[in-house]
Amino acid sequence: MSRRESNKRLPPPERWRGYFVLAIFAVFAVVLAGRAFDLQVLDQAFLTHEGDKRHLRTVSVPAGRGAIKDRNGEPLALSAPTESVWAVPGAVLEAPEKLAPLARTLNMSSAELRKRLQAYKSRQFLYLRRQYSPADARAVMAVDAPGIFLQREYKRYYPAGEAAAQIVGMTNIDGRGQEGIELDRDKFLHGGPGSRRVVKDRLGRVVEDLAEFKPPQAGHDLQLTIDSRMQYLAYRHIKSAVIKNDAKGGLVVMLDPHTGELRAVASYPSFNPNDRDSIDPAGVRARAATDVMEPGSTVKPILLSQALDSGLYNTGDVIHTKGWFMVGRLTVRDFRNYGDVDFAKILQKSSNVGAAHVGLKMGAEGVWSAYNKFGFGETTGTGFPGERYGVLKDFYQWNNVETATASYGYGLSVTALQLIRAYGAIADDGMLRSLRFIKGDGANMHSPPRRVISAQTARTMRHLLEGVVTPAGTATRAAIPGYRVAGKTGTARKAGGGGYKHDSHQALFVGMAPAEDPALVTLVMLDEPKKDAYYGGAVAAPVFAAVMRDALRLLRVPPDNPGVLAAAANSSRAGT
Repeated sequence: MSRRESNKRLPPPERWRGYFVLAIFAVFAVVLAGRAFDLQVLDQAFLTHEGDKRHLRTVSVPAGRGAIKDRNGEPLALSAPTESVWAVPGAVLEAPEKLAPLARTLNMSSAELRKRLQAYKSRQFLYLRRQYSPADARAVMAVDAPGIFLQREYKRYYPAGEAAAQIVGMTNIDGRGQEGIELDRDKFLHGGPGSRRVVKDRLGRVVEDLAEFKPPQAGHDLQLTIDSRMQYLAYRHIKSAVIKNDAKGGLVVMLDPHTGELRAVASYPSFNPNDRDSIDPAGVRARAATDVMEPGSTVKPILLSQALDSGLYNTGDVIHTKGWFMVGRLTVRDFRNYGDVDFAKILQKSSNVGAAHVGLKMGAEGVWSAYNKFGFGETTGTGFPGERYGVLKDFYQWNNVETATASYGYGLSVTALQLIRAYGAIADDGMLRSLRFIKGDGANMHSPPRRVISAQTARTMRHLLEGVVTPAGTATRAAIPGYRVAGKTGTARKAGGGGYKHDSHQALFVGMAPAEDPALVTLVMLDEPKKDAYYGGAVAAPVFAAVMRDALRLLRVPPDNPGVLAAAANSSRAGT
């Protein structure tokens, strides 16, 4: 039987099936028409919203970062408007004839630009250059390449350069604080970005600017306690001293003892925040806050102040020495045998033997308490990022050897800020104040000053410290013609593997002037001087004299010892 004959015998399909299929298509058509009517007539907002999602964009409007200024309003950090060039890579590649002129304006080779665009072809956003000057940005846009756009940004500039870099700090390319005050007060300085609603085409170009605009909130300005003039001269002098003495580094800190305001904090080596490519990490840290050191003999005035204030000693009490003595297995030595010494001579000659005798009589708790009262083992209140606490072990861990060595500045560690703060208390008639870098708005909350010794003891100690700067003392080179200077030298061996190094020292001098009512306290430290001398009186004291002489002139502090000034002038005329 053939297939044709077989098909003739099959019954025809029932007619209702065809009607059923037609009904399904009719219902489907009605549903589509209804949905279209709903979307286009009754619920237009949905399609509008979906279209907006593909073409409306919220563009961030950057806020200007607040300026950082010195105490006199001189700028230390400023933000200037710049333009950043960005691209839609695929759109740029569609116009190959524009690549060569575009590359020239971007200071790139055509091959480099093409390679970069190809690598990010799938992206809709690619930075080509950040923080271009407005003139350079206009040259880029003049090429008229598709897919090239500008975005307003701000670039940070630091007028003081390397002189104040470690304190002011720096921001990253996105304007967020990375170091120093810029980091510590980032939120206060940064402000809040604004926004605007725009319509963009498929290539990311803005084709319409809508009325929706939220203005940016500019960051707050910040005023520091630093005086730019003193900062410059402090940096200049310490840089010169480090180079002259072939030292590893050095620092100068200047303090107003009556307010706790830091007038200058300079160290070398430093870095130039305006030239990011030249930054050496070794120069970034603010050594005065982050580096600890054993204070050596600069700690003796603190020890003797407490001994006097507690009534354990009077200034006229005599301590019998013979140039050395044994404490357990430790031999405490002086430079030479000074015989019988009182407090004036202990400071004037920097007698380790005399200081150790005083410390042993005070006992471990007494010595520890003296240092703790003067702020060792705690931060100074600046809030500076990375500020260290130093090292002051609990006194119950001390034996006689540790008590003796702590009495002349070994076995404990302090920062330069802690040490100058302690001397600030001696200068301010016994009041220990929190230190501060910031004035007014944006400043940290500071604890009230606390009394650590009596006013009379502080005045007595300043008078005793004047003897250190006389011809009979260890710091004759710290003298300033016309001013009474009080201060103390220190020369501390640096610790190394297995003990103290014999050829590695830190030279210190901390002093104040005028001695009767100090306007400034200044600390100078040179790290590992390698030239002819390494003693504090030989290398740190002259820096102190140079810095303080210039600073007192800037502040117009009248001389308090005019007889010495006249003698110096007469000597100078006689020499000529």
